Amino acid sequence: MAKVESSIDINDINLLTIVFGKLDENIGLIEKELDVSIKSKKDKVLIYGEEERVEDSLVLLNNLIETAKKQNNLSLSDVRYSISLVKNNEKRPVYELLKDTVVYTSMGKPIRAKTLGQKRYIDNINNSDIVFGIGPAGTGKTYLAMAAAVRAFKSKEVNRIILTRPAVEAGENLGFLPGDLQNKVDPYLRPLYDALFEILGHDTYNNLFEKGLIEVAPLAYMRGRTLDSAFVILDEAQNTTNEQMKMFLTRLGYGSKAIITGDVTQIDLPHGKQSGLKTVLKILAGVKGIGITYLNKNDIVRHPLVQRIIDAYEKYEKNNEKAEKLIEDKKSKSWGK
Repeated sequence: MAKVESSIDINDINLLTIVFGKLDENIGLIEKELDVSIKSKKDKVLIYGEEERVEDSLVLLNNLIETAKKQNNLSLSDVRYSISLVKNNEKRPVYELLKDTVVYTSMGKPIRAKTLGQKRYIDNINNSDIVFGIGPAGTGKTYLAMAAAVRAFKSKEVNRIILTRPAVEAGENLGFLPGDLQNKVDPYLRPLYDALFEILGHDTYNNLFEKGLIEVAPLAYMRGRTLDSAFVILDEAQNTTNEQMKMFLTRLGYGSKAIITGDVTQIDLPHGKQSGLKTVLKILAGVKGIGITYLNKNDIVRHPLVQRIIDAYEKYEKNNEKAEKLIEDKKSKSWGK
């Protein structure tokens, strides 16, 4: 395919610096991902490469310029995600797709969706009373659910926030930990505390906690209760049994909303125990009033290495499955003789 050259006018040197990034890291990433050459010349940005790649780069750079104007900054994750959007024929800029703020933290930082998957997740939370957020680590499942819970509490849609998790994970036994039951389960609930501290601030959190308006408890504490006017989040739900999941879902009372988050690739239940999350996704698929959002590696907003690690694990697991199937096929053939 013939090579072509095109250009974009950028008269603002500060804007040009933001778009190019520190030591031109943004442009270096674009050149690598879209296989083009990009240079600045006075008040122009020149793009050279195959015609289709140049057209994608023009869309991408215009989107990044608009995003930089709105945000007055441009992170490498913004650039990475903008590239993935263009590769998937999404022409709109990131800021336009993800402009709605869920809530502001105690330090005034806006919490909003950073990917289209996260936006679908938030839309589901807004529109459904029971929502499942399924996806790998780093996709913001729990954090965004927390933000939505705080927003609902502040706007008086609910009277309290309840956060819960299965207490036993990764084969560990609570009996070996020191202290009473609360001391034993606190380490498992620490990620929930940390997220609330960041969103609400320590003083506000402690005040609400003392009044009983925020509760952080192991899943076992939910049995026998009816949760009215509450925003309830069940985290790490892949480690629930079928019985626990049914128990949790049937606690929901009037004026309440439940968010269930989990990663079905990281189940720590004892061998032979079925994950209540995997089962319930089959049972409740298509039920009116229930929203299910599947997040994937493109929604990861942690270090870029996390995405590569997940890719490597997926490849390894697929190869293992193929090898196991091959062994089973050979056994079947030998038995059939």
